[in-house]
Amino acid sequence: MFPLSNWTELDVWAYIEREKLEIPSIYFAHERPVFERDGLLLADNPYIARGEDEPVYTATVRYRTVGDMTCTGAVSSTARTVAEVMAEVAATRITERGQTRADDRTSEAAMEDRKREGYF
Repeated sequence: MFPLSNWTELDVWAYIEREKLEIPSIYFAHERPVFERDGLLLADNPYIARGEDEPVYTATVRYRTVGDMTCTGAVSSTARTVAEVMAEVAATRITERGQTRADDRTSEAAMEDRKREGYF
């Protein structure tokens, strides 16, 4: 059994708050250079070639999950504390995967393709 697999994103944040765990600042909102692609906010970085129609701009965002910068999107956010993140998560109707995984927008098999290529 994998009991954590039944936890929601909000359950994880409630646990972090209850146990007063320290977490990396990337999970909180910061001003970052981003660009939009297919409805996702991606970090401006040397590993993704941007199109001319994808200008970089500064936005206040946070990451609902931390992963490879080539396939993990940020979300617009002002949450700078665990309590503020919990309030955002409780109010959203879009799952973390649906809002931040660029791979899911590339193809339904993108994650499996990455596994086959040795990414995991």
